[in-house]
Amino acid sequence: MSADGALARVIRSAADRAATAEAESCELCAARVADEHPHLYDTGAAEVRCVCGPCSVLFADGAAGEGRYRLVPRRRLRLPPVDTGVLGVPVGLVFFVPRSDGAVTAQGPSPAGAMRWEVDADAWRRLAAEVPQVASMTPDVEALLVNTVRGLSEHWIVPVDDCFRMTALVRREWRGLSGGGRVWPAVEQFFRDLTERS
Repeated sequence: MSADGALARVIRSAADRAATAEAESCELCAARVADEHPHLYDTGAAEVRCVCGPCSVLFADGAAGEGRYRLVPRRRLRLPPVDTGVLGVPVGLVFFVPRSDGAVTAQGPSPAGAMRWEVDADAWRRLAAEVPQVASMTPDVEALLVNTVRGLSEHWIVPVDDCFRMTALVRREWRGLSGGGRVWPAVEQFFRDLTERS
């Protein structure tokens, strides 16, 4: 075997190992999962867990998990403008998550991760009474995602894992005090992708 052939084999082997290391696996059975895969929300740890398709079926319609694990739905619904100013959250890029216990949290992405606020439950109930789609949200696993930054008016009901992806994107792209030149185009692309996926 030539030196070039051996080097190519080593490079291919290293690339295969890297791809295997980066491949996500089901956190229940350890099977590999596709790039687009279902998620479970772990109510005890308040975290999203990757699962494979067969394991996700176990949790459909609350069939398993005794309430600890909830299957994250795939619904993405664009709403007309919603007056979220009544909720008292002072940022333009934020997501609101109603909780099973009746509480509502708001989280805004930042360079340090998600900032978190408690939302007045009565204000949330009044908003939900005015906007039936908001009232239909599944607690813990769906969010009202809002972007009014830079003159935009985006209002969506999305799975919570979309919100966590957006938070990671802001953290990764943020530069300096105001975000720099990369973060806001990346956020705008995130919302364009939501439109394509809905």
